[in-house]
Amino acid sequence: MAETVKITFDGKTVELPLLVGTEGERAIDISKLRAETGLITWDPGFANTGSCSSAITFMDGERGILRYRGIPIEELAERSSFKETAFLLVHGVLPTRQELNRFSVLLNDHSLVHEDMQIFYQNYPRASHPMGILSSMVNALRSFYPVLSTIEEEINITVTRLLSKVRTLAAMSYKISRGHKVVYPRPDLPYCANFLNMMFDSPVNPYAIDQDVVRALSVFWILHADHEQNCSTSAVRVVGSGRVNLYAAISAGIAALWGPLHGGANQAVIEMLSMIRDEGVSIRRVLERAKDRNDPFRLMGFGHRVYRTYDPRAKIMKKMCDRVLRKFSAPDPLLDIAQELEAAALEDDYFVDHNLYPNVDFYSGIVLRAIGIPTNMFTVMFAIGRLPGWIAQWKESMDDPDWRLCRPRQLYVGPTVTHYVPIDERG
Repeated sequence: MAETVKITFDGKTVELPLLVGTEGERAIDISKLRAETGLITWDPGFANTGSCSSAITFMDGERGILRYRGIPIEELAERSSFKETAFLLVHGVLPTRQELNRFSVLLNDHSLVHEDMQIFYQNYPRASHPMGILSSMVNALRSFYPVLSTIEEEINITVTRLLSKVRTLAAMSYKISRGHKVVYPRPDLPYCANFLNMMFDSPVNPYAIDQDVVRALSVFWILHADHEQNCSTSAVRVVGSGRVNLYAAISAGIAALWGPLHGGANQAVIEMLSMIRDEGVSIRRVLERAKDRNDPFRLMGFGHRVYRTYDPRAKIMKKMCDRVLRKFSAPDPLLDIAQELEAAALEDDYFVDHNLYPNVDFYSGIVLRAIGIPTNMFTVMFAIGRLPGWIAQWKESMDDPDWRLCRPRQLYVGPTVTHYVPIDERG
């Protein structure tokens, strides 16, 4: 017999089903709570609320575990490619060689964007943030690429278009913002190398592709490909629940990722390091301010909302960070400050006792800076990496037989009935 949880209220007892996930996590099914008791739950930030069931990503913050479709993130980062990981998330299984080759061909075939889209870029103000532009441009893709004839075509081709074209749009936005000639994707280059070439190649200074840099970018994107029901993923699911097209749902996810508490954290790390450099603040003083609850200063890139131990992605990103920094011997004061800050925090009892370890944003910001990505493009890089996860989550929600339009409840705390007062009678 299935387990239940009993709730007694106003002299009435109701039994609510207890659901158990494959990893043993338990949840109370409150879908009929309001109908049977008149009550709703109160959970600001939804930290204790399960909005869906999902077979995509498992994470355990207490034990520092992250798996995609059951495969540990450590194995994927070491042995997989971003393209293969994207296929795994979207389709649920690792591809065969034939499937991966076909996927590669489709990504190449759909890598170009309509030439008219370049006109949009020319009309954005120069100070526009790349994330705002990217969100708008992804939404605009729907106008250039209308609905296809079958559901299978719509899912497969639209998914491939997004995975390929968002990478091209991002590189294009960077080139146009610099006043440089747009570099088109090359059919002879794989996914990550192609992006780097589109970003940095120029007629007067051909870009030399470095396999260590390509691998660092691939790992960065693998680590960011999905992360359960976070802010931006939830936004994709909520917007998608209105049965909007995939472009609109992904555009919403990009907008949600923009914030400094979510996808913008890696950019905030570099900005913090710049502040330390510009103001000449000592590392000891930085740590003191971070520990002072009355000080508004926040130490960016340390700790995590979910992980209560070391972020498993941070361990992997740190290895990539060390490898990339050894590769580039050119001095960078911000990278020196980052290494000094990391060492000091890991030896500070307060940070260790409170599990405030460097997270993936700390190391990824350093890696992106080292390979030449401009700071205002950091969150765009995150968005490209998270795209397969958003698509997989959207697709799963579309296939869910228990699908419902998302419509949260609220606890109203405003005035009770208040009658209208004519303007001439108001005090």
